[in-house]
Formats: sequence, C-alpha cells, structure tokens
Amino acid sequence: MVRKPVLFAILAASSLCFAPTNVFAQTSVLLMPKPEPVAAKAGTTVEVKLPLQLREGYHMNTNMPPDPYLIPLRLTWDSGPISAEVVYPKPELHKVEFSAAPLPVFSGRFELLTRFKVPASVQPGLVNIPGKLRYQACNDRMCLPPKTVELTLPVSVSR
Repeated sequence: MVRKPVLFAILAASSLCFAPTNVFAQTSVLLMPKPEPVAAKAGTTVEVKLPLQLREGYHMNTNMPPDPYLIPLRLTWDSGPISAEVVYPKPELHKVEFSAAPLPVFSGRFELLTRFKVPASVQPGLVNIPGKLRYQACNDRMCLPPKTVELTLPVSVSR
C-alpha cells in the first residue's frame, strides 16, 4: 500500500512534466543589459538610452495601446530628487488574429529614452535611481503573463 504523502509526491512530480514551459520563457524573451553608470552635473539634464531586444517572433504593446485590455509597456523611475521623463519610440503596426485592425507594437531592437533633470541642489556623489520596466510579451498565438523587471541606474553627480 502506498502512503498518501508518497503518492502525493509522485503525482506532484509527474504533473511538472506536463506543465506549460512557455510561462517560464518570459525571461528569455526580453534582453535588457544592465544600465551603464551615467555622469551628470548638478543643474543639468542628462539623457539615458535603455536598449531592449525582443526575441524574434515576439512583440509587446506600446505605452499607449488602443484597447484598454492590452497591457502597456511602462518604464518608471523612483527618481527621488532627480525627475525623469520617459520617451518611447515610434511603434510599428502589427496584424494579430484577435484584432480587426493592426496594433501598434514594439518588436526586435528598440530603445527607451529617459531625460533626467538633476536639480542644482543635489549633492555631488553617487545616486542610485531604482526603476521598473513592466511589459507583456506576445507572439501571434498567445501572450505570456505580464512581467515587471526591476533595474537600477547609477548616476554620478558632480558640480
């Protein structure tokens, strides 16, 4: 007679063999290098480009998708004393099965531009600006679960 804990362990392990693997593929769909350190003078504005690359066959919605049920791409910075403005690239139109009209999306390689305004009052030194990139990668058949990636931009402030 098989004990219940052993039977449960066998069933749980065997169910992993049939689990959908595409749920865990999200990390390999988007390539995003660690942000490079940036030098900025107090009282100036500095532009930082964040390069992104989606695996071939995948796309993500723009920051302003046409339908409310589509999950937008969002780059946000918890900038503290340094204010930030994000500029998104021009999207491309992509035809998908579930929409009568082509959707504006990002695919392949593209960059997000952030303009950081460094107030004159900021003390010289290293300021680490935490950020979050929220997106949902899709192909023509399905969308993966939305994902939020945390990142940190090191800014070296001088006078």
